[in-house]
Amino acid sequence: MSFLFLAILRNCLAQQAAVYPRITGYFSIVQPLTTFADGHFTSNVGKAYTVGFPFGINLLKSDNFGVSFEVAPAIRTEKNISKVSTVLFHPGAMFRFRHGFTFIGRMAFETNGRFGVTPVFNQVIKKGKDANLFVSVPFPVRFGNGLPASISTGVQIGVSF
Repeated sequence: MSFLFLAILRNCLAQQAAVYPRITGYFSIVQPLTTFADGHFTSNVGKAYTVGFPFGINLLKSDNFGVSFEVAPAIRTEKNISKVSTVLFHPGAMFRFRHGFTFIGRMAFETNGRFGVTPVFNQVIKKGKDANLFVSVPFPVRFGNGLPASISTGVQIGVSF
């Protein structure tokens, strides 16, 4: 009888720990690596260098699904001049799986006139009491602004809280 009571109590406490909907936030840095456009690969290291600083809010609807709203300003350095080159508005749907893995399908709207989609593969690499460390691999696909279609990749590392 005691064992059954403890099992029910444990189950109730576990269910209370994961209350939904739940709001989380994050801050990260993204390092673009390479872009394929117009039949050529271009590296992020060369004549110009770009780095992004995505931050956002996640509305978690369940253990398996959520919605994410991200804003990502990018700083570009070229010829010793640094400036914010674009701000990316990046809403998306989160599909959460076991072991800290998440797939995020994002829409992309850049202030430089480009638009598209960004599939993101995300993995929590260190869980903490109040924050988690994660790494992501985005694959931005962009169109518009009179430029050829492009696909890129990069590495993103951040903290969610």
